[in-house]
Amino acid sequence: MTTTARRAAYSGLALASTVAILAGCASAPEGDDASGGSASSDFVPCMVSDAGGFDDKSFNQLGYEGLTEAAESLGATPQTVESADETVYNSNIDSLVANGCNLIVTVGFLLADATGVAAEANPDVDFATIDDSSNDADNVRPITFNTSEAAFLAGYVAASYSTTGTVGTMGGLQIPTVTIFMDGFQDGVEYYNEQKDADVQVAGGWDVAAQSGGTFTGGFEAGTQAKASAQTLIDQDADVIMAVGGPIYQSAAEAIRDSGKDIAMIGVDSDTYETDSANADLFLTSVLKGIKQATNDVVTSAADGDFTNEPYVGTLENDGVGIAPFHDFESKVDSSLQGELDDIKAGIIDGSIEVESPSAPKS
Repeated sequence: MTTTARRAAYSGLALASTVAILAGCASAPEGDDASGGSASSDFVPCMVSDAGGFDDKSFNQLGYEGLTEAAESLGATPQTVESADETVYNSNIDSLVANGCNLIVTVGFLLADATGVAAEANPDVDFATIDDSSNDADNVRPITFNTSEAAFLAGYVAASYSTTGTVGTMGGLQIPTVTIFMDGFQDGVEYYNEQKDADVQVAGGWDVAAQSGGTFTGGFEAGTQAKASAQTLIDQDADVIMAVGGPIYQSAAEAIRDSGKDIAMIGVDSDTYETDSANADLFLTSVLKGIKQATNDVVTSAADGDFTNEPYVGTLENDGVGIAPFHDFESKVDSSLQGELDDIKAGIIDGSIEVESPSAPKS
């Protein structure tokens, strides 16, 4: 499918200075040995980031960590390149192909088209796509996550915690890997209302059935627009906010602190309490995607000669998705909440509680 979303440049720094970074497409990137010495393997694992950069404390960072962990255990030399914006996706992938990569992992739904073009042109190179399953080529393995299941739990948590009777969600771009979180969150709040005879509202205007409306920033960059979007939720009296879209949550946190109100956040992708110490006190929980482990597994399998194009789909059942602990909010949530969540999770797994999203990946 063709992605027309416009992306502003992101100025993030790489997680480690030993990894070469390309903001566009110049010469092929130079790689360094993740294990600190000369690589003992001929296998070269590679990765192209989305515009959020490898220090986004979210999906790019998790993918990067999975790649480098696998490379270290293999004694391989990873090659990585950051994308400043969508205009360099193709050239960044091409640079890694030219540099002799055996497996190229592309991070994010927006790299789908570029990955498909490169895979068709280079049938001897293996690819893995994080958060996209649109490519069915023999040399492309999708790594996807049914985050609607975990977001359902998070929506239930948000509704249980709220004292204003309003929670909120906002996204970066209206693409499936964003709206799948919003679908699950909305449905989780509604399930809480059904079970508790409550009337918690979801600010943000997202209509699950119509897949329309919603509060979106127009990109995945922290900044004025992301902060303004969060402010609209705060103005509607939301006291729990889930911001879906890499660094945009950082601007939501800024808006919360400026408001002086007692508002909690729900992180996405990683356990943001652990990855962002500056804002840890705001996080009630996070919706987790097992990107790091899935990437590690796919890279290791490919290095062992076991590459397959069979999709990896993370679910509650295989622990590919989940929610983080309550951390500092442990004493603030209802004492019965964890038990209720355990029961809901079991119901989702056995099918007695249906969680459906048009954006859910197909296995």
